[in-house]
Order: sequence, then C-alpha cells, then structure tokens
Amino acid sequence: MTITTTLKEEAQRLIDRLPDDANWDDLMEEIYVRIAIENGIRDSDAGRTTPVEEVRARFGLPT
Repeated sequence: MTITTTLKEEAQRLIDRLPDDANWDDLMEEIYVRIAIENGIRDSDAGRTTPVEEVRARFGLPT
C-alpha cells in the first residue's frame, strides 16, 4: 500500500481480485495473508529478523 492509496482502495482491489464464487472465508484468508505479509515486511525493515541458520539450529534442521 502506498502513501496515497487508502485502506478502502486497497480493500476494493483485494475484493476485485477474488473469483465471483468467493465466500467470506476466502475474503478473510486474503485479508489475513495481506496482514501477515505487511507485518513481516515491517519487521524486516526494522531489523526484527532471525537468521535462517539460527532458526535451523533451534529446530535441529541441517544448515
């Protein structure tokens, strides 16, 4: 979402991209995914990330 784009405009774009047979669950999933992505980008921009090597080590996964 850009500075000049309003939440209402973004919501309308999201709705317009849904198929005609979409239901409320489909809409809620799209909203949830959008929020998760935006939060992840904000965390990344703020440096609130964990290196993949550290995550793999925590879960005992090969590096």
